[in-house]
Amino acid sequence: MDSYNKIIRLSNTFYNDGLKKAKVRDLSGAANSLRKSLQFYKANIQARNLLGLVYYEMGEVVDALSEWVISRSLKPEDNPAEQYLNVIQSNRAHLSSVNQTIKKYNQALLYCQQDSKDLAIIQLKKVLSMNPGLIKGHQLLALLYMEEGKYERARRELSEAEKIDNGNYTTLRYLREVNQRMQKETSSSKAISHKKEGTASYQNGNETIIQPVNVRDTSPFMTVLNLFIGVGIGALITCFLIIPTVRQNAVSEARKAELQANDELTTRTQEMNGLKQEIEKLKSQIGNMEGESEDTKKTIENYEQMIAVCYDYSQQDIQAAGDGIEKVDATLLGAQSKAVYDKMSGLVNEQYLAVVYQQAEQDYNSRNFPAAITGLEKVVQAEEDHDDGYAIYHLAHCYRQTGDAENAKKYYQRMIELHPGTQRAKASQQYLDQLNRQ
Repeated sequence: MDSYNKIIRLSNTFYNDGLKKAKVRDLSGAANSLRKSLQFYKANIQARNLLGLVYYEMGEVVDALSEWVISRSLKPEDNPAEQYLNVIQSNRAHLSSVNQTIKKYNQALLYCQQDSKDLAIIQLKKVLSMNPGLIKGHQLLALLYMEEGKYERARRELSEAEKIDNGNYTTLRYLREVNQRMQKETSSSKAISHKKEGTASYQNGNETIIQPVNVRDTSPFMTVLNLFIGVGIGALITCFLIIPTVRQNAVSEARKAELQANDELTTRTQEMNGLKQEIEKLKSQIGNMEGESEDTKKTIENYEQMIAVCYDYSQQDIQAAGDGIEKVDATLLGAQSKAVYDKMSGLVNEQYLAVVYQQAEQDYNSRNFPAAITGLEKVVQAEEDHDDGYAIYHLAHCYRQTGDAENAKKYYQRMIELHPGTQRAKASQQYLDQLNRQ
């Protein structure tokens, strides 16, 4: 008992530590503490629900759903996880967005492996527009920007990730690397340019006299002469250079304007066609998204049913486990879950038939024939010759007692075929003859 109390205290200690870290948005640290809490005591509902909320805040919606489903299976009543799951499942658009986010993030990873960084960046921008809280999306996009030398953009993405989780080790490490590279880039790009005017200098005793190199004659005659020369040169430049150039530029501008108008018209036409195609694509995507949201809901419900079966079996409630495993659709399970399902199905069915048959026999002996029919039908469908044919024999009696002559005849005939020459086969033949005479 002391060991059990010590385990509970340790689990609660890590839960309290995770709660403190979550309140200051140290989500990575909170997740680590909460996982340790569950390692000591897996049925700590508060720790499991909080871990789901932390995952959800980090953009890991699938992990959050997993924690809440397990929590609900451990405590079906008065559990906040039920409310969290209902909110998400009732929002089909959000479920579809989660599916699309996972697919697009995986596609971005594939582009990175194929060294298609531009396509990966485009895909990650779409992911973050749909799920801004996905920390690993911000981190991967920052890495791609760092690869391209766009350190300012990388720092912006890492700052967004830090706002969501200020204790994430990976984010802090990337930020440090970006800041170091930006400092190196800034220091290497500095250059000092010095412009000096052309000057001349000479020594006058101990003094150095500096004056401009070009010293012009500023007499009145030279001023007037320079004026006339300048006017003449200006007139010649205007006649032979400026006017033809202006005319040529005007013609060129007119041609450019005409070409630009034609290009804009062609571009607008292409844009209109592209918009029409996009509208058709969006209509198709909306239809697909509705179908995908339904599939996602079915998958989640199927996993919940599988978890409930495992829980019922662990509690030795074979009846509930056997009833539940019939509702599980094995085609919706992954490879590992399918292996668990196959193993669980073998364990449950063997014991389930015995429990169901025992209950059906009790109902038969107490003359509760409708209830006995339900149980015996399950047994016969799973194992036709169960208990050396007694299941079929009693099932035929039940149908005869309830007035269902057709089913009674069918099972009496089956009894005669499976066990010819036995006392039960002879009795079945008598009952069959009696029913045929009616």
